[in-house]
Amino acid sequence: MAQFNKDLQYWKFSLYGFVKNLQFFDPFLILFFREMGISFFQIGVLYSVREIITNITEIPTGVLADTLGRRSAMLFAFASYIVSFALFYLFPNYWVYIGAMMFFALGESFRSGTHKAMIMEYLKIHNMADQKVAYYGHTRAWSQRGSAISALIAALLVFFSGSYRSVFLWSILPYLAGMILIASYPKELDFSCDEEECDEEQRKKGWKDVVTTIRNFIGLFTEPKVRRALINSSLFDGVFKTIKDYVQPILKNLALALPLFTMLGGNQRVAIMSGVVYTILYLLTSIASSRASRFHSMFSDRITGLNITYVSGVVVVVGIAFFLNVNIPALAVLLFVIYYLLENLRRPATLGFLSDRIKGSVMATGLSGESQLKTLMIAVMSPLFGLAADRFGIGPAMLLVALIPALMYPLIRFRTEA
Repeated sequence: MAQFNKDLQYWKFSLYGFVKNLQFFDPFLILFFREMGISFFQIGVLYSVREIITNITEIPTGVLADTLGRRSAMLFAFASYIVSFALFYLFPNYWVYIGAMMFFALGESFRSGTHKAMIMEYLKIHNMADQKVAYYGHTRAWSQRGSAISALIAALLVFFSGSYRSVFLWSILPYLAGMILIASYPKELDFSCDEEECDEEQRKKGWKDVVTTIRNFIGLFTEPKVRRALINSSLFDGVFKTIKDYVQPILKNLALALPLFTMLGGNQRVAIMSGVVYTILYLLTSIASSRASRFHSMFSDRITGLNITYVSGVVVVVGIAFFLNVNIPALAVLLFVIYYLLENLRRPATLGFLSDRIKGSVMATGLSGESQLKTLMIAVMSPLFGLAADRFGIGPAMLLVALIPALMYPLIRFRTEA
């Protein structure tokens, strides 16, 4: 059981994750694009545009968060997301979708790493840094609960509207609530200082700190152990985010193939299947995330658990490819669920591992740097994956993408001395 105090700020952190994951479009994003007549390659291009813009703006927004205040960065992130949702809903056009992806990317770059840095700063202020894996795992679990509720609501929206488009309009409401929540965070989480640098004058240096922050960020990559950790984490998460949404067309085919609810329309049957699977999936991932610390404590050290989940992830993706190729989609969906579980068992431990090696005053920049590597990998892999899926099918595309982390593992696996 967790030993940390579940005070008001703990519940605010948890509520943030819950609200942030009320993305009603998430279980149907690829199906929405397909409904609009977009190919898998074009979908990959959209994902790539999102990741490239995120990559370009990642470091500047991380610097802004560390120097001008993290709450302001988070508020701008939510505003960018809202503009993106509005564009997707109001203008059903591929080129407008590119613009919507750009706004979404700007939200991602302002958000990624920033809120995690606020949590790490809060734990440091309250002398709870040794509990970071359990604490972050518990707050992350609320994100997964939000996703579970989101999947149910999204299924109802699609069921009654008969279209995937309306989910973008309804996604605006929880993000407005998220802006109000972030505005209520204490000012002490806006900045981080280390040791003797924690006086008020140092906090207000603003742009004078930019050069120092960038220099410290570059320094992260000069240390081999930190560099290996950043690449390892980014590659695993990058592959996951490249392929995770492709469970949706598999679920669609499964829903239409099963002799269930045949009196309903196609999108309604897909909504039921997707809603049930995604809800169960996110409920399970919330349990996995909250018990990540317990899972990794089963091993002699954290490194062992990280390596095991990495290898298991590769094996699971190969398994998905196999079951798709032999036309057993139900088992492919089951392995997708396991893949989500591995991601949520691994992510809290990875964050704790990285935060032990990144200076507090550049925590948002450092964690944004990890996100930048991840988005760069997704930007490259997504169009290639989409092109392979168009030409050969999703199964062979899965097998091809699994080769990347498999071949890289000997070079980036965590070592005992790391």
